[in-house]
Amino acid sequence: MKKSPAKGKRFVKVVTNKKTGRKKKVSFGQAGKSKKGTDRIQPGTKKGNSYCARSLGIKKKMIKKGGAAAKKARDPNSPNNLSRKKWKCVGKRSKR
Repeated sequence: MKKSPAKGKRFVKVVTNKKTGRKKKVSFGQAGKSKKGTDRIQPGTKKGNSYCARSLGIKKKMIKKGGAAAKKARDPNSPNNLSRKKWKCVGKRSKR
């Protein structure tokens, strides 16, 4: 499987289903650089805290819906959770 992210995404992770052995490509993260030319992902900053708070809201909303959405919110390989990991999110804060 070719390991390149989808258009507009920066990172990719290939995930294997344990039951079937099938592989799935999960693309996440915003592509490109910030206006200042630095990396978009800056853990431990005000920008990082804003991202973590926003993405936690997305996660909580999915859990509240229940069913398949709640299962997806708890999946460690969902795009939201992979991005939260890159930002080093702990709750609604981003740590260094």
